[in-house]
Amino acid sequence: MVSRALQRRALWISLAANAVFMIIEVAGGFAFRSLALLADAAHMVSDVAGLGIALVAQRLLDRPATDRHSYGLQRAEVLGAQANGLILLAVAGWIVYEAVHRIGTPVDVVGGGLLVVATVGLAVNLASAVLLARAQGRSLNMRGAFVHMAVDAAGSVAAIVAGVAVVVWGAAWVDPAMSILIAALVVVSAWSLLRDTAQVLLEGTPRGMDPAAVEAALVADSDVETIHHLHLWNLASDVPALSAHVVLRGDLTLHDAQASGDRLKAVLDEEFGITHATLELECHSCQPPPDEPPRTVGGCQERHSY
Repeated sequence: MVSRALQRRALWISLAANAVFMIIEVAGGFAFRSLALLADAAHMVSDVAGLGIALVAQRLLDRPATDRHSYGLQRAEVLGAQANGLILLAVAGWIVYEAVHRIGTPVDVVGGGLLVVATVGLAVNLASAVLLARAQGRSLNMRGAFVHMAVDAAGSVAAIVAGVAVVVWGAAWVDPAMSILIAALVVVSAWSLLRDTAQVLLEGTPRGMDPAAVEAALVADSDVETIHHLHLWNLASDVPALSAHVVLRGDLTLHDAQASGDRLKAVLDEEFGITHATLELECHSCQPPPDEPPRTVGGCQERHSY
């Protein structure tokens, strides 16, 4: 797993580079009257805000558990990623509004200046995207920051196309047209991010994890008779958790049962990366004998647990 210190360092470097270039791009957008540059600059404002949110969320991850927050603030990074998705949607709406207005009222764009600034922007975006991709791991928060950079790189490419069109053919309409393309890319990225953060907040099964495969790995242990009440979810986007009831075979001692539980937790960690596992060990199934009426205890028919 990628260390969170490495992730924070990647976020700080990307934040500094993008904050500096954002100022250059805003100045260039006004100086060269390019909506594509201003659209990309607006997206870069969201990048800087998004990277700031990601940094705050990453810092909150390291807060220790308390009586009020028994798991610490693990989901702060998921909330940060969701905030990034909402910011992206707002930026896309502004870009489309301005682009539609400009298509009806063309503006004289300085293509050469647009081309130079967009090319420098592409270099900054690509360098930041590569840096964040290497430190991304399975964190949705880091993925949100990476998506910002990747979409901005695509936006810089679109701005370069607009600059070439203006310089070579004098086609000023390409500038707002490329802005709409940038907005479409932003919406797709935002939707993907919001969908995945919602999955974590709704405690859905972690992406790429098959509950049947997890159950099969547990049942494969010679001491396990059956598994029930298996639940999988994420504490943070890169911290899967599990709880399950495990029915053990035979008449085991408390020591043997605990040894079996420790062995099962090691399997979950090694095969699936599940480090937060709660296993309720039972000596027989929830089903009562045929001649005994069922009695409900804690949501399951009465049983003996270790």
